[in-house]
Amino acid sequence: MLYEKYQEAVDQFIAENRQQIIASIKRLVDIPSVEGPAEPGKPFGAGPAAALEEGLKLAQELGLQTYNSENMIGWAELQGETDRQIATITHLDVVPEGTGWNSNPFEMIEKDGWLIGRGVTDDKGPSVLCLYALKFLKDYGIPLKYSVRALLGVNEETSMRDVDYYLEKYPAPDFCFSPDAEFPLTNGEKGGFRAVLVSKELSGNIVDFFGGVANNAVPNRATCLVKGDIVKLTPHEGITVEEQNGLIRIESYGKSGHASMPEGTVNAIGLIVDYLLDQKLCSESEREYLEFLQKLHHATDGSGVGIAAEDDIFSPLTIIGGVIHMENGRLYQNVDSRYPTSTNAEKIAQGLRHAACGSATVESVSDSVPFYCEPDRPAVQALIHTYNDVTGKNGKPFTIGGGTYARHFPVAVSFGPEDHSIPLPEFAGPIHGANEGAQISQLMESLKIYILSLIRLQEVEI
Repeated sequence: MLYEKYQEAVDQFIAENRQQIIASIKRLVDIPSVEGPAEPGKPFGAGPAAALEEGLKLAQELGLQTYNSENMIGWAELQGETDRQIATITHLDVVPEGTGWNSNPFEMIEKDGWLIGRGVTDDKGPSVLCLYALKFLKDYGIPLKYSVRALLGVNEETSMRDVDYYLEKYPAPDFCFSPDAEFPLTNGEKGGFRAVLVSKELSGNIVDFFGGVANNAVPNRATCLVKGDIVKLTPHEGITVEEQNGLIRIESYGKSGHASMPEGTVNAIGLIVDYLLDQKLCSESEREYLEFLQKLHHATDGSGVGIAAEDDIFSPLTIIGGVIHMENGRLYQNVDSRYPTSTNAEKIAQGLRHAACGSATVESVSDSVPFYCEPDRPAVQALIHTYNDVTGKNGKPFTIGGGTYARHFPVAVSFGPEDHSIPLPEFAGPIHGANEGAQISQLMESLKIYILSLIRLQEVEI
């Protein structure tokens, strides 16, 4: 079998290219590629376009054929003997840097065997791994029954318009995996519900309220300007107060994390909501809306707002409030829910309206339904067997709450490279959080898994 023949060569290839791989990741991480205002020829802004240009330049340096489709998406590829195609898909856009970093998030550093920088794990590091996996196939002349294409997206963190564009314009791959999740293998993703909870026009004490950097991340900082007497206020954990131009400035400090995995996070918006209510710093109309938000923030399983749900395939529903802002006297709280098959967007919206008791409307609703790929497919089995062979584990496919590119394709899964069994050192943080970190040795093991998986896929029916 080809898979068994090339295992030692893969180890040698990774050892020889280790430093070059790290340098390649840094080239991409050092480009701030948060979505920005559209520009001519740059539909998602200058940052994502620059990252795509650099990613394709790297691919060309590795000897791969590349294509840039209107800066909406790009790819590198190797041609196979048939018209069937295997694809990987990663993304070069990132969430905003947020606060709490110990170093510049867009100047990747190496520390004690870890890489630190925005995107090292989500998803620039994995993008580089996919390109080097194709380089191995090319350099070693691996016979390819199927073409292999490494897609590089640039709009995953917001609306995934890049992949929608791609599938409208180009044929879908026969099998696709996305290195943008956790090992061993994700064969299903919860539904994704997003909306904005808009208050009635408020007339009271709140002058401004803002917090959060991304709708799909639990915020670790929030700020509120409010009328009141600072002398009467009492301290509260995670809260600081000071006078500012005759107003009270309240700042909160929580713990950030991804919206799909809110366990252990502390929502900074919720801290301020609690404080405003506890210290009676709000008018009656503000109180009604804040009490609604309090029910939202106090239970990330949705039980506080009456939308809790679970099934036999996915973990229970989650919901978080990501970004809040004030405009023209109204408060706008963005929410992000990941839900199982036992509920749907209509039920979630209805539950939120009921919990609001008339204090807010549920607007700008968007939805993506759950998806599931049967784990007994030969291609899925090829990936999971490769992971287990390399790691010596007995991993099984599982489902997640996160939303990856995989849900957009007819036959697709998500496949690493995250490993939550590896403890984060004190100086490193999670994806979407401050000090985002990736362990170098784990990245190199992931590359081995990807190379051997692509070889093994050539030997099964996809």
